[in-house]
Amino acid sequence: MRTEPDTDGHDLRHHGDAEVRDDGARLIDLAVNVRADTPPAWLREHIAGSLGGLAAYPDGRAARAAVAARHGVPVERVLLTAGAAEAFVLLARALKVRRPVVVHPQFTEPEAALRDAGHSVDRVLLRAEDGFRLDPALVPEDADLVVIGNPTNPTSILHPAATIARLARPGRTLVVDEAFMDAVPGEREALAGRTDVPGLVVLRSLTKTWGLAGLRIGYVLAAPETVAELERAQPLWPVSTPALAAAEVCVSGRGLAEAAEAARRIAADRAHLVAGLDEFGSDGVRVVTPAEGPFVLVRVGRAGAVRGHLRGLGYAVRRGDTFPGLGEEWLRMAVRDRVTVNGFLQAFDRAVTLAGR
Repeated sequence: MRTEPDTDGHDLRHHGDAEVRDDGARLIDLAVNVRADTPPAWLREHIAGSLGGLAAYPDGRAARAAVAARHGVPVERVLLTAGAAEAFVLLARALKVRRPVVVHPQFTEPEAALRDAGHSVDRVLLRAEDGFRLDPALVPEDADLVVIGNPTNPTSILHPAATIARLARPGRTLVVDEAFMDAVPGEREALAGRTDVPGLVVLRSLTKTWGLAGLRIGYVLAAPETVAELERAQPLWPVSTPALAAAEVCVSGRGLAEAAEAARRIAADRAHLVAGLDEFGSDGVRVVTPAEGPFVLVRVGRAGAVRGHLRGLGYAVRRGDTFPGLGEEWLRMAVRDRVTVNGFLQAFDRAVTLAGR
């Protein structure tokens, strides 16, 4: 792992949805990390039921209280946002920071938002040779904003909560992106709800597990003064009435129970995908393990050619070279059900063979 000054050369605005737009819409999607076959029917019906109230301005009090209750914190520690992406923009624009540091490889939107707000961003790059593990000592001591994902997109590594908490310092804002934490059985290593870590800001998304990327709903958990500062930077009524309805029910008992069951199913399906990919070890394919998110990161020779052949065979995967710290030999694959994975593995076999010719 090493620290680098801010550099360019990576397309920080490239995301998995680019793989399945336009001519990619016909492909079987392993590029986007949204759970397949979502939102469930009961959630769609609940959202549809909110449409009768569209004439009124959105009132987020009930949803905010529901999120607070879900994490056992006062409502003053909750801010509802139009997806986690809005939270990154708010943090970049509202907080007065001198030296922001982003731990990579990870979701690139936090750095993009910081750069757009005029900040010079330093990077800590986690290395494949170290299993993409976090060493808190490598983060500069004078960093007053540190951003890290857990479990991290795209590596699927789940960092120990105690290790991340060691990054906390007086005068430092520690931002932990837990957008995929609800896909981890038991949400072990979660920091959401912790009030004993100074400067902690936890971001959550409801778009991944529930298939609500088109609705845009997420939230921030932080100290009341931080929430108030971010809220002042928000436009009026930033979260729509349907999104508020979704938030309230997704953190209900029913929602949490279904999310927990989905996390167990994802873990089993991920093990099946990893086992299948491990069969290609003789071809130089390496899976980053232990994978704990709803996706896996794979190193494969001629990855660009493999990805192209997969598209020709009907499958979309996420290129990895847009993530700082990764190169052209990396691909990210979302976890899908066993039937889909079995078909994908057959296509992957063919793609690796074609790329090697």
